[in-house]
Amino acid sequence: MSSLPLHKRSLSLDHESLINLLANEPHLLIIQDLDGVCMGLVKDPLTRVMDTKYIEATRSFNGHFYVLTNGEHIGKRGVNLIIERSYGDANLVKEKGFYLPGLAAGGVQWQDRHGNVSHPGVSDKEMDFLAKVPRHIETSFNAFFANNNHTLDDQAIAAYIQASILDNKVSPTANLNVFHEVLLDQENSYFNLQQHIKQLMDELLAKAASEGLEDSFFVHYAPNLGRDETGQEIMQEAKGKDSGTTDFQFMLKGGIKEVGVLGILNRYYYQRTGNYPLGEDFTVRNAPKNHYQLIAFIKENFDPEQMPTMIGVGDTVTSKAVENNGNLSFGRGGSDRGFLQLIQEVGQEFNTGNIIVYIDSSAGEVKNRKPLKLEKNNGQTHVIEGPGDPRDKDDPLTLNVAFPGGHKQYINCFQEAAKRRK
Repeated sequence: MSSLPLHKRSLSLDHESLINLLANEPHLLIIQDLDGVCMGLVKDPLTRVMDTKYIEATRSFNGHFYVLTNGEHIGKRGVNLIIERSYGDANLVKEKGFYLPGLAAGGVQWQDRHGNVSHPGVSDKEMDFLAKVPRHIETSFNAFFANNNHTLDDQAIAAYIQASILDNKVSPTANLNVFHEVLLDQENSYFNLQQHIKQLMDELLAKAASEGLEDSFFVHYAPNLGRDETGQEIMQEAKGKDSGTTDFQFMLKGGIKEVGVLGILNRYYYQRTGNYPLGEDFTVRNAPKNHYQLIAFIKENFDPEQMPTMIGVGDTVTSKAVENNGNLSFGRGGSDRGFLQLIQEVGQEFNTGNIIVYIDSSAGEVKNRKPLKLEKNNGQTHVIEGPGDPRDKDDPLTLNVAFPGGHKQYINCFQEAAKRRK
């Protein structure tokens, strides 16, 4: 096993060292994604399940553990309902504090352990517009299938459409996973549907602007190819059997995960010192958006003496080659990339040894993840290729610790660390 500290390694399988750090570091801050990380990736979010042992283990890190997700805490597809189903008693969950604290909808939906939810910095007018988006998505799906040839009967289409509309309160989403599966042999139909939904999202942004909400929303594509020069996310087009972007999330501006890191850090410092470095009323919506500005903002406002060792945990990181006139460039994306990279850079700036943990979620139902490539050498298993393009040698994000066994392997380690931390 390497003698290097974990934060200097790449795709290490030294889970024991990670467990020891989680168990023994007093000044610790875990910021963790959810889908694919502590529960399996599934095509229909209504079928998600979470292990109660894991839920209870998070309480051993009380004040040191927060989630950061593009999904939501509340609603019929929210994480809270999964937890309530796991226990069969919502009152028990609330009383015992089994809800997962942290930020959802990319950073605009805050929740404590007892399920108290707020939407800091979000206006009633914005909430009203968001409430109408699921209906627009349904109308758009219906129009597409009324005007395009396919082999699906009307009853099946109606059921698939309902499964594909995620009527989240502050991040309504069109999810194409089900349609990718049923149109697997009709690649053109799926490609056209993907383009159709992208056009809908563009139209919704224009409609919001016409109603005086031009600075309120953006579209999060998952997976994506990073951002263009204007800061807009780049959709990954379907190609052959590769589904490309499957989730089109209509989100509130500011609701990007890397800015969510600031919101969590602000609250963490308050717990520790009694003061909010960014003020009690800080919301992710009035933070800098540029990556370099974010680092400068953190350096300017946060006392280095109080900066914790941060552990960023995610499963969605991509890097895809783009060839143009013989020149190779790389589209670096994935919905976890931004927040993981920010945590890594904060660790470098403050010398806190922050660690990036990568969960291989490719074994889930959603087949758009590249699995880690493993090799055995002298009885030891090593990761020889990560989730990105192997030709991308300049990727600024280093994944320090990897879990090729997916979410089950990760939550087992997490539970062991929780036991030892007690």
